[in-house]
Amino acid sequence: MKKNIIAIKSHSKRSVLVLMLILMAFISIQAHALEENTSSISAGRSDPGQGNLNFVEADISSVIAAIGEYTNITFLIDPRVKGTISLMSEKPVSKTQAFQLLTSVLRLRGYTVVTGNGYTKVVPEADAKLQAGPIQTGMTRGDQIATQIFHLSYESATNLASVLRPLISPNNVINANPGNNTLVITDYADNLIRLKKIISALDKPANNKIEVIAIRHAIASDVAAMVNRLMESGNTPPGNATGNFNVLADSRSNSVVVRAPSKARAELAKSLIANFDQPTQVPGNVHVVYLKNAEATKLAQTLRAVVSLDTSKLNSTASASTSPNAGGASQASPNVPSNLSSGGTAGYIQADASTNTLIITANDAVYRNLRSIIDQLDARRAQVYIESLIVEVSATRAAEFGVQWAGLSGDTTSNYRVGALTGFSSGGDNLINQAAAAASQTALAPGNGMSLGIFRQNAAGQLGLGALARALASDDDANILSMPNLITLDNEEAKIIVGQNIPFITGQYATTASGGSAGVNPFQTIERKDIGLSLRVRPQISEGGTVKLAIYQENSSVQETTESGIITKKRSIDTNVLVDDGQIIVLGGLIDDTIEDSVAKVPFLGDIPILGNLFKYQKRTRKKTNLMVFLRPTVIRNNTQSVNLTNNRYDYIRNAQILGQPEKKLTLPNMGAPLLPPLVDGRIKDGILSDQGSASESEGQPEQSDGSQQPSQIPAAE
Repeated sequence: MKKNIIAIKSHSKRSVLVLMLILMAFISIQAHALEENTSSISAGRSDPGQGNLNFVEADISSVIAAIGEYTNITFLIDPRVKGTISLMSEKPVSKTQAFQLLTSVLRLRGYTVVTGNGYTKVVPEADAKLQAGPIQTGMTRGDQIATQIFHLSYESATNLASVLRPLISPNNVINANPGNNTLVITDYADNLIRLKKIISALDKPANNKIEVIAIRHAIASDVAAMVNRLMESGNTPPGNATGNFNVLADSRSNSVVVRAPSKARAELAKSLIANFDQPTQVPGNVHVVYLKNAEATKLAQTLRAVVSLDTSKLNSTASASTSPNAGGASQASPNVPSNLSSGGTAGYIQADASTNTLIITANDAVYRNLRSIIDQLDARRAQVYIESLIVEVSATRAAEFGVQWAGLSGDTTSNYRVGALTGFSSGGDNLINQAAAAASQTALAPGNGMSLGIFRQNAAGQLGLGALARALASDDDANILSMPNLITLDNEEAKIIVGQNIPFITGQYATTASGGSAGVNPFQTIERKDIGLSLRVRPQISEGGTVKLAIYQENSSVQETTESGIITKKRSIDTNVLVDDGQIIVLGGLIDDTIEDSVAKVPFLGDIPILGNLFKYQKRTRKKTNLMVFLRPTVIRNNTQSVNLTNNRYDYIRNAQILGQPEKKLTLPNMGAPLLPPLVDGRIKDGILSDQGSASESEGQPEQSDGSQQPSQIPAAE
């Protein structure tokens, strides 16, 4: 019993000891947790306004809340902001430093803060540019998102945006506004400060110094072209950009204008110009000029006329080239050519049509003057694309009504018989013609319309016509649109004809057969004329963009053929107009309204009211014609405009070909059909114009010039 009591007491002591150990461990854990939560931001010993940060793998929301309580900042946390962060400081930090450390840690995690009016939002970095943040960096520091506007004074905003874009965070943006030449950048505040310094260094006026250099021996245009070609081919000092460099020629003063971005580039250009501006080492004054656009034969005639009239320069040059010698006699300079047998002292100009070049024999002074004229005349001539619209709308209304009678008294046994017959109209509509046809036992068909006859049958069973009534009404409408178009050079005549070449008999005669044979030989003289639509035009482009047009437009057709010959219908306009580029102008037109009213009747009987209509043949016709001619010129000054126009017209006719292909049928084989090849930038896609296959390859869909499919319809002409 005593042993049991002692065992129970020992067991109780051990239980109490275990409970005490568990209680002490729980208290230690709670104390450690409390110490961890409360000592994450502990007050500094030396300065009460500073604290130590000690967050290890702590929840982001808890850390932000602790920093907000410490710095007295209200934070709004986006629900997508999740995870843990570590934030520790080795020494006490101020409230501002604590906030900056928080923004830096959030940036490493892909989050950022956006300062608002009395609060700060914590959002993912990709959405920060969409938040309403500050517009200048003065209110923000460090790793906060802000937006700043930079006004540029010299550099282009578009060019500078491409330079700065790699320096901006991938989730942030930079935009250029070409209208007022500004940059709008949304990025971290510290990066905006850096970008501001870079922009200030780049936005400076370029050091483009302009110099005018007189050319004494060479031709300014030749020197300018050569220097530009050399400077663009890589002959530049190291570290110098090739932009903003240009050399222009002034033909009037025979000088060049040099603009260079740096002094080194300017000196290099001046050195090249000085080397090129040297007197020729080749004896003689023969020069060959290759023309680019003008025709050598015509230009040579113009230059000869100019040289033969302009002798002032020649005389001054000749007087300056002679100097008196010691004996008082004048001695000619060897640089002045003697009189040429075919060109005189002013020089000799000859054209080589095969190579389109000019061969000029003249001294340097005259040659420079001629080159100035050649450079201005040998320019690319503009072209004019002319579209003409000929619209004709006509309507014809016609009506006919008439009654014709035929009667004969008695019979074959009567001694005296009385007959009456009326005849109106012509052909089968005339009762007399019908009676003659019946007598000759031939058939004569009446004309169009309704014909009503009254027949009388005699004893022999033959039919005799007693009366013929005819009524006809017709209604004809026509709507014609013709669109001839053509392209020609400035001040060059062009003509287009669409029609037929019809022979007209102008005379005929007969001659007696030769060789003693009987008979005659008939002869006819024939003149052929173009019948159809024709347009002849000569454009002249002025410097202001207006186009003067000398126009002849004709629209003719064969109306009918008679015994005397062919009758044609002709409408033509011959005029001169002045119109702006791309403007539609009306050349003229015709509004014709004609009415014809004819009545053929029997005297006295046709004048009886109402009953007189039985003795009349009435015909009424009204024809109204509206004709207008419009024209639109389009000036083509460069290759781009020419290619665009060609692509438009080429696609139009190619789409018309595609839409006009025959249908696929089970009973007939698919033989394909002709189809123009695709056109890309004014060139055939495969380089060969012929043998491009059939329309079956296009699957029946119209294509644009770049090969893409478009809706199945023909585009309207522009």
